[in-house]
Amino acid sequence: MNNFGDEMYSLMERLFPICRSLTGNGNRKTLNILKEYIPIDIKEEPSGKKVFDWEIPNEWNIKDAYVKDNNGVKVIDFKKNNLHLVGYSEPFEGEMNLKELNDHLFSLPDQPDLIPYVTSYYEKRWGFCLSDNQRKNLKEGIYEVKIDSTLEPGHLTYGELIINGKSDEEIFFSTYICHPSMANNELSGPVVTTFLADYILKSIEKPYYTYRFIFIPETIGSIVYISKHFKQLTKKVRAGYVITCIGDPGPFSYLKTRKEDQLVDRVSIHTLRHSKKKYKVYDFLARGSDERQYNAPGIDMPIGSLMRSKYGEYAEYHTSADNLNFVKPFSLLDSLNMYKSLINVFENNHIYKTTVLCEPQLGKRGLYPNISTKKTNEQVIDMMNIIAYCDGEKDLLWIAEKIDKPISSLSIIVDKLIDEGLLVWSD
Repeated sequence: MNNFGDEMYSLMERLFPICRSLTGNGNRKTLNILKEYIPIDIKEEPSGKKVFDWEIPNEWNIKDAYVKDNNGVKVIDFKKNNLHLVGYSEPFEGEMNLKELNDHLFSLPDQPDLIPYVTSYYEKRWGFCLSDNQRKNLKEGIYEVKIDSTLEPGHLTYGELIINGKSDEEIFFSTYICHPSMANNELSGPVVTTFLADYILKSIEKPYYTYRFIFIPETIGSIVYISKHFKQLTKKVRAGYVITCIGDPGPFSYLKTRKEDQLVDRVSIHTLRHSKKKYKVYDFLARGSDERQYNAPGIDMPIGSLMRSKYGEYAEYHTSADNLNFVKPFSLLDSLNMYKSLINVFENNHIYKTTVLCEPQLGKRGLYPNISTKKTNEQVIDMMNIIAYCDGEKDLLWIAEKIDKPISSLSIIVDKLIDEGLLVWSD
């Protein structure tokens, strides 16, 4: 079955049970599975390392966690759903009454059937998450609590893949691997990113741009990565995306860069508009993921985010309802194809300059049709418009927007004009 949507969904099913966090063996296991698909390099940075205003935290690993009632029945069980445990919970073992236990419980009264996702990365504590209905059914009595975790010096682990192109200018893709069992908010990003990288490796023989892919824990991971590659990233990255929340069946959404008029903003909105699909555009005030770090003053990387339902905007977000039933194979495939379209725009968007003065004689080059129809007339008009605006200053995307045509159709005409010696690259 050669269906990329089903293949991506199968990979997601494989990754879903793994408990990931900022650090730990879950992240290593996730990256090693992705390495079966694309040749990523797995790298690590030590706990305690200073990165700008932050410090890499201790490594957290979890073996088991549960709460047992008076009868020895596990009323909360990490092994049944890893969202039951507050992320980065420190080890604990003891007994307590219901009142004491409640101080360590988290639930959602407005979504009483769902388990929330809760973390405490930078302050030591422990806790459990459960549905509000389950919480209300807990009886008075003594509860046995055990959290078999470790929180000690180790490493932050991340993955990197660089696909070299003709140019050392880069298109940058960042996705995160730090959430436990959530399908859309967590796994849709690294899964689509993996298949996108595989597409470039196998289907674009000689890409113009260099493509950089990173798989990192959110926030601290991007800060670590920027701190290590600051000069290179700020000098070479022309555009990029944070890939997240891309597997649900909702319409596409695009979050702009801080400056809002970067190449990535132009490419994204152009591609969405000509896709004829429904979409929504957010400005940078709606930010919430690693685009915060990439667009920070002094960093100023032109990074946007193309999603489907934006994080925080759908009811399943950060709950147990963000599961494998919420994402769909056809949505994953549709999202992959949208990112492929974005790459094709980047690859075809260059600055060109005409080689003749005044209008060229198209007929003697076989570029003017012998029979005029509505369709051929449109092609000639597009060709003449391209020639008219190829002044060595405006890129093809600018021309496409000016004449309201998809750049994919204009790039075919450009190739013909280059073959006839009427256009040359100017960038």
